[in-house]
Amino acid sequence: MMDIDHLVVGAASLEEGQAWCERVLGVTPLAGGKHGLMGTHNRLLNISSLACPRCYLEIIAIDPEAPPPQGRARWFDLDLPALQQALRAGPGLIHWVARVPDLDAALAQWRSEGVDAGEAVAASRGVLSWRIALREDGRRLRREALPVPIEWGDAHPTDAMPVSGVQLLDFEARDGLVARLTTPLGEVILRVVG
Repeated sequence: MMDIDHLVVGAASLEEGQAWCERVLGVTPLAGGKHGLMGTHNRLLNISSLACPRCYLEIIAIDPEAPPPQGRARWFDLDLPALQQALRAGPGLIHWVARVPDLDAALAQWRSEGVDAGEAVAASRGVLSWRIALREDGRRLRREALPVPIEWGDAHPTDAMPVSGVQLLDFEARDGLVARLTTPLGEVILRVVG
């Protein structure tokens, strides 16, 4: 059992990601944080809806002030030249993350089906703590169709995020990612890039 947790929008820089969000979705994303293990940083936007509760959009970019990760590639294929080139043309949807109640059980199930989602890695920032599956090669699973699984601790990022005016109406992950959102500017459809 898994639920959509968040959509991942990649950007060449966090500033470009914020400008994209303001232009395309009509709102300014909240400051997120830095991921020291991955050498990335982010901005966040609550996109929860009745259909997709406790859901957010993460705008992520390589942090130019952080050293590259040691012994592993950055997540979501961010180190791949082809994806970096695609993101230079503009930010876009690159992946999704699914919330699971038991990460170890989810990883064991996927391994039994021949899917290597990586190993569970613990992380925290402020009141948030989570465990997420990370592959050393940083690759998205079967391109974008399978999510990165995550298990949250007691708090979830959306618990402290204000309503943004953007809601995720539906999401499709079969033949490429497609997300449909309602925004202050009208309905927006995001499709995977890279």
